[in-house]
Amino acid sequence: MPLPGEPLRKLGFLTIGLFDGDEPRRGHESTLDIIRLGEDLGFDSAWVRHRHLQYGISSPVAVLAAATQRTNRIELGTAVIPLGWENPLRLAEDLATVDVLAGGRLNPGVSAGPPLHFDRVKDALYPDTADVENLGHDRVARLLGFLRGEPASAFSGTEGIEVYSDRVQPHAKGLADRVWYGAGSLKSASWAGAHGMNLLTSNVVKAEESEDFAEIQSSLVRAFRAHHPAGRASQGLVVIPTDSATAGQRAKYVEYAARRTPRTAVPHGPARLMYAPDLVGTSAEIAELLHAHPGFHEVGEVVFALPFTFDHADYVQILTDIATRLGPALGWRPAG
Repeated sequence: MPLPGEPLRKLGFLTIGLFDGDEPRRGHESTLDIIRLGEDLGFDSAWVRHRHLQYGISSPVAVLAAATQRTNRIELGTAVIPLGWENPLRLAEDLATVDVLAGGRLNPGVSAGPPLHFDRVKDALYPDTADVENLGHDRVARLLGFLRGEPASAFSGTEGIEVYSDRVQPHAKGLADRVWYGAGSLKSASWAGAHGMNLLTSNVVKAEESEDFAEIQSSLVRAFRAHHPAGRASQGLVVIPTDSATAGQRAKYVEYAARRTPRTAVPHGPARLMYAPDLVGTSAEIAELLHAHPGFHEVGEVVFALPFTFDHADYVQILTDIATRLGPALGWRPAG
């Protein structure tokens, strides 16, 4: 755990990968270009966000499979795959395949719980089993077991001319140790640590012991480290540096953050969700805010989220400023 003022060790970014429903290829190609740009700029990791039945990436594993063929060094992650939509055995096969293609660079991030709007999709997703599906942490444990090589079948050997394995193939050595859990509550953060996972925090958390976002984010990391001191933990925030932005871009960024700021004042809904304010300003201004942020003090790496609905040119400017100005202001040095 770094002390305040220690240099940032790893710098990553997250994108939702939006696209036009009538022309989806262009949005997906833009996402792949952004990931390649991240590698060229020296980012340590690039992450894609998961969106079902929306105009964002619905299959991050497929997108990252393509990204493995366009990059050589940068770590590739999912933030996060909600396992309520997935069969853990099949997902383990897909993740292992992508990790093999990536040469061991995949960092799968997952979460548990029912899918969003489950009552609206359960008949399509689980037409016969929706009421008996276990959508909690046991689903995560199953995925981890398959990735570690635990048996997935009661049979292995040769049957006729076919050869069968009793564990997921390909077996990607070390992948299970690179699985992250997206936690917004103290219980989930503790569970992730107790099960040897890594921890992803985001700009959404549950207000349990406090209504101060930064303090909540800090407490999540501390709860995680109480069970897994050596585990990786990452801070997630929306960060928009304006150093090289045009006047028009700056105005758009400020207006975007202003629209979202009111939601950060109080907890929302029965789950008491708290949202982090977006950080907009020069890299020097943002670095000053981060150095005073209790959540930042608890981590050695960050995954900054790109805003929704911006243009490709905006993302290029934001990533370039993060890599060339904000990162160095935080003590980070580009990889490669």
